[in-house]
Amino acid sequence: MKKPIIAIDGFSSTGKSSISKIIAEKLDIVHLDTGALYRAITLFAIENFMSEKGVDIENLILNLGKIHLEFKNENGEMRLYMNGENVSQKIRSPKVSEYVSQIARQKEVRDFLLKIQRKMAENRGIIMDGRDIGTVILPNADYKFFLTASVNERAKRRFLELSEMGIETDLKTVTENLIARDKTDSEREISPLKQAEDAILIDNTNLDKQQTIDLILSKIEKF
Repeated sequence: MKKPIIAIDGFSSTGKSSISKIIAEKLDIVHLDTGALYRAITLFAIENFMSEKGVDIENLILNLGKIHLEFKNENGEMRLYMNGENVSQKIRSPKVSEYVSQIARQKEVRDFLLKIQRKMAENRGIIMDGRDIGTVILPNADYKFFLTASVNERAKRRFLELSEMGIETDLKTVTENLIARDKTDSEREISPLKQAEDAILIDNTNLDKQQTIDLILSKIEKF
């Protein structure tokens, strides 16, 4: 039986990645967190091309070819490796969050990752989550979903996630970061965050993770 190709887009902290991971397990398909790829490139930029004015975008673009990204399944968990290093936790830092939208709006970065993402989706069931999966990366996906939730609810979720990872911050900072990122992601010229015309909209402000998963699965035919 053919396994589905599923695109899940939406705003930060709507649970896209964790929800996609569980759905992948239930449907026995591959899960790819595309946001992690952009975060990894942002981490690479921060570690190698920072100046007093911020990230040196020009130098980053010139050195994209030096970045090797790979997902590895370790004890049932997908870990992201960049140039041989497990960066799964480092890419979640507030500093990476601060710069990731700036990096993600660069055409050269998006073109670089487009090839990687489409290659991973060839000839197999997969669920990808991000911001332009249904509109750009996998426009012919079998199913498309767009997740949203209120800013206040998303900020609470993000703050809790960072706290559980031992990363110190405060709710006000997290909220401001989300608002700024929403604006940047939605208004960028290259592959802006938007709902695909044929995507199913899900507002999970008042839904927990399991309720969101059940709702998505109810829309997907059994394979």
